[in-house]
Order: sequence, then C-alpha cells, then structure tokens
Amino acid sequence: MSRTWRTAMLVWAVGMASWGVAEPMRAQDVTIPEYEPRSTLVAPENPVARARFPFVDVHGHQRARSMSPADVDRLVAEMDELNMAVMVNLSGGSGTALAEGLAKMAGRHPGRFVFFANTRFEGVGETGWGDRAAARLAEDVAAGAVGLKIFKGLGMSYRDTDGERIPVNDPRLAPLWDKAGELGVPVLIHSADPAEFWQPHDRFNERWLELRLRPRRIRPPGDYPPFEQIIQEQHDLFRAHPGTNFIAAHLGWLGNDLARLGTLLDEMPNMYVGLGAVVYELGRQPRFAREWLVQYQDRVLMGKDSYNQEEFHTYFRVFETADDYFDYYRRYHAFWQMYGLDLPDEVLRKIYYENALKIVPGIDPALFAEGGSEG
Repeated sequence: MSRTWRTAMLVWAVGMASWGVAEPMRAQDVTIPEYEPRSTLVAPENPVARARFPFVDVHGHQRARSMSPADVDRLVAEMDELNMAVMVNLSGGSGTALAEGLAKMAGRHPGRFVFFANTRFEGVGETGWGDRAAARLAEDVAAGAVGLKIFKGLGMSYRDTDGERIPVNDPRLAPLWDKAGELGVPVLIHSADPAEFWQPHDRFNERWLELRLRPRRIRPPGDYPPFEQIIQEQHDLFRAHPGTNFIAAHLGWLGNDLARLGTLLDEMPNMYVGLGAVVYELGRQPRFAREWLVQYQDRVLMGKDSYNQEEFHTYFRVFETADDYFDYYRRYHAFWQMYGLDLPDEVLRKIYYENALKIVPGIDPALFAEGGSEG
C-alpha cells in the first residue's frame, strides 16, 4: 500500500470517528455473552413483589445447622415481605443434622419451616440396604421430617458396591419408596438435568449461553446416561409405587413439552410436579401454559429452588399479571423474555398452597385462613 493511500485511509478513519461511525462499527464485534439488548417496547408494567395469596415454597434449600438466630429471623422477615407462609427445606439431612436444623429454624419460628429428610446411597448392593434406609426414614419422620428429597446424583453419578451406576428405578431401593408411602410423606425427586445439556453445544442449542458460561453442565456422551433413559427410569419408579406420592422437581424437565407432561400426569395420579427454577418455560408460552395450568391445577406446586428474595418477583409476575415481554431473572437460563399468564385466583390458590396442604403433612392450615387472604 502506497504512503498516499495509507494517509488517505487514516484521514477517512479520523473523519468517521469524528462523526461517531467508528464506535458503532467496533460494536459489531460484541460477543453473545456480552450482548445485552435494551428493549424499546413501551407496554403496561405491573411488577409484583408480594404474592397475592400466602404460599408454600416447596423447593427451598437452607443450610440450617450453620445459620445463626439472626440469619433465621432475617429470612422470616423476607418471607413475610414475599407472603411466603411456609418454606420447605429440602436439605434437611438425616439423624443429628436433621434434629439440629429443625431446632434452629422450626424451633425458633414454629410453623414457618418444614424439613424433608435426605438419604445417602453409599452401600447399595449390601444385603438389607433397602430395609435399613427405610428404617432411617421412619426415624427421621418420627423426629419431624415431613418428606424425602432425592438429589440428582441418583441415576447420574451414585454408584453401588460394585461400582455400577444406580438407576433411579433400581429395585434394591424399593423398601425406601414403599416406606414413604406407608408413612404418608411425599418424595420430591430431581432426576437428570435439562435435556439441552446432553445436546451438542453448538449454535442450535438454546441453552448455548448457559453452557458457554458454565461448561461443567455439559453432559458428554459416555460420561452420563442419556437424558431420556434417566427420565424414563423416573417415570418407571412412579409407576412401580402407586401408593407413594412423588413430586418431580423442575416440572420433570418437561416444561418445554407440556403436552407430554400432561399425558404422564393423566397416567399416574401419584405424580405431582414442582416449579423450582423453571418458570422461564411457562413464561415463554403464556397461552398454552395458562391452559395447561388450569387443566392440571391440582398437580402443580409452587417452588423456587435456590433462595433469592427478588427472584420470586418474576414468578409472581408470570402467574398473576398479563404483562408482555419482561425480563427473566437470569439471562443465561432463558435467552428470551417472559409473558404473564394472568391465572385465575382459584388456580393460584391451588398452586400456591392448597396442593401442598394436600400432600405434605405438617403444614399448618391456619396460615392460609379463609382460603388465602390477599396480601
């Protein structure tokens, strides 16, 4: 390139910069993780910071043993602001841990917290493991637990004494599920992860951004069983134990296919679903999701998963308003906007607390007097 031509290009670039052109051109190099468009839509906005009716958060996690009295008091004050009447702590543990956690939280604020026990799966394959696990559950329920929470390691990473994966529907675990049914306590079970975690991490994956930011969530072929295998094992478990109520966490990871989920609920009356961390699925399909929730209003339970007070506001806005095109609280979960479902009050009451009262023992109905007073 000649000196004259380089000089001309430099003059052009300086001129473009003076007119504000160079900066927009550089902005075209923005990456997808950096891209944060600001909507120009002008539409009615009805943010909701307090639920219309008192509700049960059936999917809470608190490290009760490490909480101070001030921590518990602060949490209850935030619950009051949200109109959360009861939090279900799914990280209840077992034995001494369960007893200490209950004393710190439920003992300090009676009625506001109920605990689900947890089971450790070490030793599966030893003679009598199922009977011993069932006996421990019975002891935990006698100590105050009102349910059993199963973490996603079952079916994915937990191994038996031979080093083999423990399927969700492993018959050696049957005494545990039967004991829950006998005791009248539900089993809230998280199986697998979003199906997109198993799909190729490419431009067609709608959770590409999440997997880009958190690559440990990618489920490479060979490292984990296929998504459909784990989910089918969960459903086979439900079918094999009709006398036990199961709550499939996260809409059973089928919030993107509500018709399929509805078919399963029609087939299995002992299957319920929780809403923890999946309101983004409902908020992107407001018309069908509203219709679906009205149809299955007796089988869905309110829940949030990881606790953050402000994130509940998105749940309330999705369920209680008819707002258009508003932000989800985590951009990497949902690379799309939310819409309000404007659910009828009778459906809100079912989802917020009535279904929990029906299947989770130990929740005080007096906290929801007169069908749920408006906050």
